Amino acid sequence: MSLHSTAANLVTLAEGAEHGGSHDSLSPYLTGFGAFGALLLLLWITTRFNRDR
Repeated sequence: MSLHSTAANLVTLAEGAEHGGSHDSLSPYLTGFGAFGALLLLLWITTRFNRDR
């Protein structure tokens, strides 16, 4: 595979991702708050098991 054909394939791939690339049903706020809630839950679980400090 030559450099020219590789570059052409990458350009074609990049043009396809031009329209956002995220799924319409995924809300960034819902995803962010869900991840934040999961991290808070993990922090709470960690502190419950580490009571000796």
